[in-house]
Amino acid sequence: MDRESSARSQPWPWIATALWLVAAAASLSIVWRYDPTPGVRATAPERWPVSSALARTSGTPTLILLAHPHCSCTPASLTELAEVLARASTRPRTYVLFLEPEGMANGWEQTSLWKTAAVRDDDGLEAQRFGSATSGQTLLYDGGGALRFNGGITGSRAHAGDNAGRRSLVALLGGERAERTVTSVFGCPLFDAGL
Repeated sequence: MDRESSARSQPWPWIATALWLVAAAASLSIVWRYDPTPGVRATAPERWPVSSALARTSGTPTLILLAHPHCSCTPASLTELAEVLARASTRPRTYVLFLEPEGMANGWEQTSLWKTAAVRDDDGLEAQRFGSATSGQTLLYDGGGALRFNGGITGSRAHAGDNAGRRSLVALLGGERAERTVTSVFGCPLFDAGL
């Protein structure tokens, strides 16, 4: 190989490297935009839905977390829920509902998360009754059945740590004024069985 042909072939590795860097940067920008983008917040009823199959004890707050068993964000939501319950001065009746969409194989919802907290929501009926569309949706109803909190308890997708949702629930369960009663929900769509 002479000097002239060697010089002509040298730019291709640089061009390939530059193209790879552009593609990698574009991919990272998509991930970075997705991480802080909230899902659809519930259009939860202001009063406890009488059609719900979940039991509510009069005089006791009820806390509901709706979760997709295959969502990578669900472990962070469960971690935050455990933190809320550990810090709460009032112990609410608590439900963690794992969605099992219609037509899925029996046991589809029984992931490793299922062992942490398991109540199956067949066909998403309870999620629908509570107007929920995003995994991680958390609702707090007071002892009289009135909605007091509607939102998420993570600060972004799949990230546990201090956030307004967690602080607000702890305050509400302590009889204090909440920083916020509505927060963004970060998680996968509940009704996406393809996760």
